[in-house]
Amino acid sequence: MGIISQYLSRELVKLFLGFELAFVFIYLLIDFIQKIDNIIEAEASLESMVICFALKIPLIVMQMAPVAMLLSVIVLFSIMERGREITAFKACGISVLGIARPVFVFSLVVALALFLFSELLVPFATLKSNRIWNQEVEKRSTMQTHTRNHIWYRSQNAIYWIREFDFKYALMKDISLYFFNDSFKLIKRIDAKEGIWDQESWTIQNGLIQELGADGRYHAKPFEEIPLSLPETPDDFQQDAREPSEMSYWELKQYAEKIHKDGYDATTYRVEKNIKISFPIICFILVLIGIPIALRVKGGRIALAVAVGIGTIFIYLVAFGLTRSIGLSGILPPVISAWIANTIFFLIGIYLLMHLDRS
Repeated sequence: MGIISQYLSRELVKLFLGFELAFVFIYLLIDFIQKIDNIIEAEASLESMVICFALKIPLIVMQMAPVAMLLSVIVLFSIMERGREITAFKACGISVLGIARPVFVFSLVVALALFLFSELLVPFATLKSNRIWNQEVEKRSTMQTHTRNHIWYRSQNAIYWIREFDFKYALMKDISLYFFNDSFKLIKRIDAKEGIWDQESWTIQNGLIQELGADGRYHAKPFEEIPLSLPETPDDFQQDAREPSEMSYWELKQYAEKIHKDGYDATTYRVEKNIKISFPIICFILVLIGIPIALRVKGGRIALAVAVGIGTIFIYLVAFGLTRSIGLSGILPPVISAWIANTIFFLIGIYLLMHLDRS
């Protein structure tokens, strides 16, 4: 089996890399054609656009890997079936599961590599690519990247509204700060034109304080400048709205915990966090399904087997997307929504493979 394993592994790697390269090229070509009008209109530099599209490659590789894996397995086993190699192996007492063992190992290695890829490279590259596009094509100035508008922030027993935050100068503009007691009753409100961070604390300028007095009434007092002790620093407000593809598993986990603690709905980030793990596993599950597809198409007709495989991956991804959407809506728990499609297709693959080995 050592020679057979080496042969299968070598041929599978060749096919997998070939499909991946083809998919990356087609994806980039289509993406470029769709966006060329925007690029020309914005007069973006050639160098920036080359870098922008090159930085998309890690995400494309990640997204296309399951499809490449399925088609690689189907083509490999269809060729072996057409050459009657499968029949020869069975005659020597080697089962289909025995033949497929190196393929299973390779798919698990790819799944692990994809997870590490999505942790170490994809978020960084995707974030850089999006920023280049926003600055070069969308013409969002550098100053815009240093500011955020209309921030709602929930602190401990307080809620802040900030019309504009300039992170370059640690400056809040047009702010309203609401402070509550343990019964969530408003006890103080501060409205001010500006709030400045001086490396240690906040200074609030040109505003009005309204406090709940002992008589149960609110008393207003204008001010020009007052020091204000808040537990937050400018970094706490600089939580950019990032896509899940721009964050790693641990970043999604920490961000979901943070916004949940702040009192906001973290369902979206919890679902995406679980998908970070479940998506790479698709490679292994599609191998379970791809082998029976290839061997059940009599005569090793590669075109027919590939067509069936494409239909299968389409159904799989529709089911995966549907359960993801149901999870995002809150109907299903995040873990279940991220794994239910994998579980169903895993059981189908096991059934098909076991039934095939008996035939």
